[in-house]
Amino acid sequence: MIVKTEDIVSACEQLAKAQAITLIARITRAEVTTLLILSFHQCLGETMSDRDFDLFVIGAGSGGVRAARMAAGFGARVAIAEDRYMGGTCVNVGCVPKKLYVYASEYGKGFSDAQGFGWSSDKPVFDWTTLRDNKKTEISRLNAIYRNLLSGVEADLIDGRASIVDAHTVTVNGRQYTTERILIATGGWPYIPPFPGSEYAVTSNEIFDLDHFPQRLVVVGGGYIAVEFAGIFNGLGAHVTQLYRGPLFLRGFDTDVRAHAAQEIAKSGVNLRFETNVTAITPAAGGLQLELTDGSTLEADAVLYATGRKPHLEGLGLDNVNVQLNPDGTIAVDEHFCTSEPGIFALGDVTGGMELTPVALAEGMAFARREFDRQNASPEYDFIPTAVFCQPNIGTVGFTEEEARARFGDIELYKSSFKPMKHTISGRDERSFMKLIVDTASHRVVGVHMVGPDAGEIMQGIAIAMKAGATKAVFDSTIGIHPTAAEEFVTMREPWSED
Repeated sequence: MIVKTEDIVSACEQLAKAQAITLIARITRAEVTTLLILSFHQCLGETMSDRDFDLFVIGAGSGGVRAARMAAGFGARVAIAEDRYMGGTCVNVGCVPKKLYVYASEYGKGFSDAQGFGWSSDKPVFDWTTLRDNKKTEISRLNAIYRNLLSGVEADLIDGRASIVDAHTVTVNGRQYTTERILIATGGWPYIPPFPGSEYAVTSNEIFDLDHFPQRLVVVGGGYIAVEFAGIFNGLGAHVTQLYRGPLFLRGFDTDVRAHAAQEIAKSGVNLRFETNVTAITPAAGGLQLELTDGSTLEADAVLYATGRKPHLEGLGLDNVNVQLNPDGTIAVDEHFCTSEPGIFALGDVTGGMELTPVALAEGMAFARREFDRQNASPEYDFIPTAVFCQPNIGTVGFTEEEARARFGDIELYKSSFKPMKHTISGRDERSFMKLIVDTASHRVVGVHMVGPDAGEIMQGIAIAMKAGATKAVFDSTIGIHPTAAEEFVTMREPWSED
């Protein structure tokens, strides 16, 4: 006798149904509910966990909060621990207060510019205390918003520094919590290299809240943080000197952009001193004295060190797990934010990627979607726009000229430099700069760079076009908005050459 496979399967299915009916008849409604929940999770390839949480996030910055909120929205049991301030660096000591201070610093120049347009008034007076305290009020408001966002999705917010005990256990304030997954999103922390008198320097964490406005400020560093704060305090009325150990600041940006920015920043009143560093800081009458590598000295009321950031890993308990680090001390992760320890993930600045808030947000969303919504999500890192809020602003997206030559070989360049329309009457000696980089083979625009007013705002729209693969012909056929600076990007017709 031959028995067909399908007959056996059918008989098993009928038997299973009969057994299920008999079982259900014997159990309570609550027990049925439990069985249904178990079946649901088994269908997803999961089992009900007896651990406290499905996800424990360490760090309530942009990336951590976004990951926590989205994971909770997908039904996960989420906790998030923060030991310092809600919203992380960006909200508290980064892009938000920095942009507010940039606005403040531009008013002084605006009063001067207005005279050319027929306005006259008494010399304006700046009050540091008012700016500082109003900033604190705004940041407190944002902190509360972040707390409300987490409570709105029923995520548990725990105040305190979390430490990892093992791959599924975290301790905060002496209490242990168990979890299926741990996400490290602790961001970075300002770094001051050790040297005699380094304890007298401040970082970007403290500069916003100084007791007294520094009439003489020395900024050490050549990255975007150093450049931005030099412009802020120069605009607020301080005498600012910026020191950088290299020949030209803003390493990693397009060379033309770096050179033009240096020219314009120097014209604004910042004393730029390249290939110069500090060897020692000592207290002096009425302030601080700096000894420099060229043998000279400087006196200052405050010294801001903006010399890079390190991953904020102190006290995190990484020695208790197998989480490998990169040579620069950042956490090593794969494309899905997995560390070398199963169940432990990391994202944002702590992993050494692009230190930008929108990048951390994108990574937090991708992580939550992949882990809790079964989406094969991954951030796209191509053509990420960025801005430096120095004065004038820098906006950039895509490849630098150096990167484009290495990547594509044959490229075309389009450049333009001009005085902004406003300053034809204001009298301010400032020029804007724009640059397009085109891959000759595909005719695609692969790099766009600008130094000038509203560069960051302008670059956002340009980034959309580049993300869509816009060619130079698309730029050329786009009708500009007149009169604006932005229209220059669609009117540069002739390739630039050194001849």
